[in-house]
Amino acid sequence: MGLNKCAIVTGASRGIGKQTAIALARAGYDVVVNYASSEEAAQEVASQIIALGSRAIAVKADTGVFAEAEMLIKTAVEHFGGVHVLVNNAGITKDGLIARMKEEDFDKVIQTNLKGTFNCIKHATSYMMKQREGRIINLSSVVALIGNPGQSNYIASKAGVIGLTKSIARELGSRGITCNAIAPGFIDTDMTKNLPENVTEAMLSQIPLKRFGTPEDVANLVVFLASEQASYITGQTINVDGGMAMY
Repeated sequence: MGLNKCAIVTGASRGIGKQTAIALARAGYDVVVNYASSEEAAQEVASQIIALGSRAIAVKADTGVFAEAEMLIKTAVEHFGGVHVLVNNAGITKDGLIARMKEEDFDKVIQTNLKGTFNCIKHATSYMMKQREGRIINLSSVVALIGNPGQSNYIASKAGVIGLTKSIARELGSRGITCNAIAPGFIDTDMTKNLPENVTEAMLSQIPLKRFGTPEDVANLVVFLASEQASYITGQTINVDGGMAMY
């Protein structure tokens, strides 16, 4: 049975975004599967969602571009009548030590990861305020909390997402809108599968649970934060990292 509620997941053609879109569909949401380049993969995710009994559309948009983010949100409203859940997952990396990092590599990561999150929130909140309900869930990273050599652009963007999350939570709480961030640790994706064994072992040595997380581990938390059970949680950054970072 559907909820008659719409969830938008950015960067949903693979990895964490894909599993989040599917998990939200299982929970009864209609889903907008956003992608930037992988149309075939995004359409496959949409097909899987439809097979689960929810409605889905795949929408191409570079969320780092203000007008494209606006189009994404408007398309969701036109198809499904509103925006109830916004998951800002789209992100890129262009790693490099600061001494050798190109200006355009810094700018592009900030534009996609941080400005893209702002763009989508900016355009979604007017609809959420009219509804007097909404869930905004932003994907940050555990490295935003602890730092990591060679990722100054990525970490700056993801730390910015945490600050943005807190501000939005304070601004919109009185309108029935929550805003939280999730900080994944090392998640088992295509990227981690290709790491050398010694690098993998070094990573695992930092994780008390002695395993990488799965995209489903993150998706499960998204579904909870989107639900009524999480209605009194806002402005928080929740780690999904196997205990890697503790405070």
